Amino acid sequence: MMLQDKNFDSLVESFSQRVYHTAKGQWRLKLLKEDLQAFQHSPKPLTIWDAGCGFGQISLWLAEHGHALTLCDVSEKMLQQSQQSFAAAHLNAQFYQQAAQTLAPQLPTFDLILCHAVLEWLAAPLGSLTAIAERVKPHGYLSLLFYNRNAMVYLNTLKGGWRWTNLLNNSYMGKGSKLTPPNPQYPHEVIAHLESAGFAVITQTGIRVFHDYLTPEVLAQGLQEELFELEYRYCRQPTYRDMGRYIHLLLQRME
Repeated sequence: MMLQDKNFDSLVESFSQRVYHTAKGQWRLKLLKEDLQAFQHSPKPLTIWDAGCGFGQISLWLAEHGHALTLCDVSEKMLQQSQQSFAAAHLNAQFYQQAAQTLAPQLPTFDLILCHAVLEWLAAPLGSLTAIAERVKPHGYLSLLFYNRNAMVYLNTLKGGWRWTNLLNNSYMGKGSKLTPPNPQYPHEVIAHLESAGFAVITQTGIRVFHDYLTPEVLAQGLQEELFELEYRYCRQPTYRDMGRYIHLLLQRME
């Protein structure tokens, strides 16, 4: 069966509750905002495209500081949530209900493009990434967050059982719950792909480098504050950062 891009219209509530209304979801937003803090406080307004905006939290945060936002998402319901958030904050933006990779050729270039938790849901991740990255201005930036295939391999190995056979024959992709991405990416492959397109990595952060490997019993016994202090200490160190459930790359176009 041919893999298709994911539309979250039927899973908006589940996605909201299981991703953002949790401590681990808030941790993801915290680290993203840290990595993007320099753009928030840019002395001049920036043009920013949120390519696959979801609920638009990061876009809204940037728009609150005077930047010009363009948002798109293939999901009508998610895009409506973003529009409602902007309206409630009395902020303007451009909204498109369209897949980022098909919208890209119709758009101008941008100072900053956000592409967060999109690649792993696409049928052709790297090809789509190329189309999106081409909209970055010379010396502009790309903020790319994606589901880490390293973490998927490691977690399935730790769980054992039938998963080992699936790992050995590479049939584990697309397994799991409806919120398990079918097309996770290896960080080294994504970085090599973007470097070949003229980008350089400025910041690399692993999001949840320990949390998701711990059993519910261990999580229940430990202090959440101590765990996230450990997360923060190691999330940008080599080895650990490459094992995060998500990888955030901030890249600059050098040509």
